[in-house]
Amino acid sequence: QVQLVESGGGFVQVGGSLRLSCAASGRLFSTYAIAWFRQAPGKEREFVAAISWSGGRTYYADSVKGRFTISRDNAKNTVYLQMNSLKPEDTAVYSCAASTDTAYRGQDMDYWGKGTLVTVSS
Repeated sequence: QVQLVESGGGFVQVGGSLRLSCAASGRLFSTYAIAWFRQAPGKEREFVAAISWSGGRTYYADSVKGRFTISRDNAKNTVYLQMNSLKPEDTAVYSCAASTDTAYRGQDMDYWGKGTLVTVSS
């Protein structure tokens, strides 16, 4: 069983930055692929970024490529999402999720956090 807790959300102006954290429990965390998803009001949840178990592979949605960076520190059981050059359309609840697979291939995720709200204001 893995529990995921997101933090770091908040209110930021256009062009600003935030760093989200996803802290996990469970001794197998370092073997799991981790992904960030987001859901804006009235919209479907969408994939944002993912990282393989070792951090050697990362994946990004086209909408955030070049602005967001996903990373992980397995010693701290934590995955990060650095978000730069934020836009109003980035406003959403951001959730992290874990897959027992070592890499992200678009599969359904096995564990989910509750999410943290990011609001980007113009």
